Parts: sequence; C-alpha cells; structure tokens
Amino acid sequence: MAQQTRWVTDTTQGHSQRLVDRFRQMAAEGRDLAGEARMLDAVIAPGSTVLDAGCGSGRVGAALAARGHAVLGVDADETLIEAARHDFPDVEWAVGDLTELDLRSGGHSRLFDAAILAGNVMLYLAPDTEAEVLRRVGAHVRPDGPVVVGFGTGRGYDLADFDAHAAGAGLVVEHRFATWDLRPWRPDADFAVTVLRRPA
Repeated sequence: MAQQTRWVTDTTQGHSQRLVDRFRQMAAEGRDLAGEARMLDAVIAPGSTVLDAGCGSGRVGAALAARGHAVLGVDADETLIEAARHDFPDVEWAVGDLTELDLRSGGHSRLFDAAILAGNVMLYLAPDTEAEVLRRVGAHVRPDGPVVVGFGTGRGYDLADFDAHAAGAGLVVEHRFATWDLRPWRPDADFAVTVLRRPA
C-alpha cells in the first residue's frame, strides 16, 4: 500500500485543478514552460525514450515529445493526468505511484534512455520513500542513462540526504547546477538540478 504523499497532505482541496489552470493560463500568455525539457534534450540523443516521473499536467513531457522524443509520463494525481491527456493527447500518460513503479508488469518491457523528475517531485513524496522512488525510477533507465532531478533546496529535504538516497539507489551524481539553464552550482542556491547516471 502506497503511503500518503506530501502532495496530498500539504495541499488543499482543489489544488490540482488550480495548478492545471495556472499552467494553462501561463501557456496562453506565451510563457516559457519548456526549460526542463530543453535541458534534458541537450544531453540525450534525438528520438530517445524518456520517463517523465511525476509528470503533473504534462508540460515537460509534452515539450520533450515536441522535440521528437518518445515520452511516458507517470503521476499519482488523476486530475493532473486527466489534464495531460486532454491537453497533450499524442503523448502517453499513466496514473501510477512512483513508490510502486513497475512499468514492466504493465507491458513496458524496454528500458528508457533517460528519466526526469521535475516540478519539485522529490519534495512531495511520502516521507522516507525518496530512496525507493529513486531506485524504482533508476531501474527503468538503461545503464549509462541519465536521471535528471530538480527541486528547491531548504524546503525540508536536504541535498546530503538526496545524494545518499541516490547512491543507495545505485545512481552516481555526475553534475549539479543551480538552475535548469545550467547556471553553476553554489552552496547558497535555492534550487538544485542534479544529473544522476546509472553506471554501465
């Protein structure tokens, strides 16, 4: 049985729909919502397969698909997945809890070329499940494939703990940046983008 996530416990009723509405409005205004996708696109081969873990309403996965990648987005929030399916019907979306992620049993037998966890996914996981989520996501990525994770720092999940969880999941920290547009990492940064990799 999956534990209750911080997404449920730290947000109020209707939060998911408000998030959907917010990003739809930002898209209508022409705001840049593809920074995470551009970053990952720069480090993977054209036409790669990508697991968008904790995909939310689909903006990152859709931007990756628009760049020619084959994307599967997974999120536990049915409202967000419904919005993703409505707004981006040409991309594959699935409801699923990352702590129980096992896509092979659902017919996805091939390993992905890369995975991305954007949108502060790590901060909304159920307490003490972070290592298991990284392990399960990493297990769905081919050896030497990148797993890119971004989240705000100083918000209850320490980078040292993240690094320990990643190591326990068999992932190696390859790069760390302060932003999705690859500004250099610094200890006082309020955001961290980490490129992990499964050793070949």
